[in-house]
Amino acid sequence: MRRYIVRRIALLVPVVIGVVTVVFLIVHFIPGDPVEIMLGEQALAVDKETLRRQMGLDKPLHVQYVDFLARLARGDLGRSLHTKRPVLESIARRLPATLELAMAAMVVALVLAIPLGLLSAYKKDTVVDQGSMLFALLGISMPNFWLGPLLIIVFSLKLGWLPVSGRGSLAHVVLPAITLGTAMAAILTRMTRASMLDVIQSDYITTARAKGVRESRVVLKHAFRNALIPVVTIVGLQIGGLLAGSIITETIFAWPGIGRLAIQAINARDYPLVQGCVLVIALGYVLVNFLTDLLYGLIDPRIRYE
Repeated sequence: MRRYIVRRIALLVPVVIGVVTVVFLIVHFIPGDPVEIMLGEQALAVDKETLRRQMGLDKPLHVQYVDFLARLARGDLGRSLHTKRPVLESIARRLPATLELAMAAMVVALVLAIPLGLLSAYKKDTVVDQGSMLFALLGISMPNFWLGPLLIIVFSLKLGWLPVSGRGSLAHVVLPAITLGTAMAAILTRMTRASMLDVIQSDYITTARAKGVRESRVVLKHAFRNALIPVVTIVGLQIGGLLAGSIITETIFAWPGIGRLAIQAINARDYPLVQGCVLVIALGYVLVNFLTDLLYGLIDPRIRYE
């Protein structure tokens, strides 16, 4: 297992370097002069020059890149142009809220998807199967920016059961988690069903049934465990996607996370803060996929022995 982990870390290094490089180039990809975009064309030349020096944009590109890596190694993502606070401090204050929302959305997705996927595979071509696939189709078809306001109108404005926005009690997280988790639940339902259908027709499942093993044990222990690899793959990808997808959901529900912070930074043209938010979200995506690779080795020992 140790060699497997070392090998995965070695493969992770170039990915992280690529992510950091792309994030660094964000400011340079912006059409025009980023300083003029931030200050406006009517700003004084001395103000533009001051901001350019402050951001290090007066140096050659390769020097800026080396400086960026050096600061990043020290945990320094720069300072916000508006609040003057360290970017890392601003992100650290918002990160718990984003993680809370992502985990809540994941719970919603798993609670819906796993039972539906198992039932759909076990009751193939029945009303249960058709209903599960209809749910999956609806979940994939409904975008966050439509589902979120719809849930607010029904459960907050009409019924008054749940708060409209903000973060505080458990009630505040229900609507954002459902909004964010529904699409993931739809994808996981389809993947669980497809994976179970492949496994449930295997010879060892037939053998287990012939030996008189209880059907619940056959489905949950023998079939579902061997069907987990594709499901875990999708879960890992979707957890990373939750961090990026939370930008829309956090904006709709005024959830004080990194996604909303990124939108506020974009609107304020605070590019150091935008860089920091994008970097944290991207590295979070990479980290989740790395942990998913390690989980493969625990679920199926054959993977780490190859």
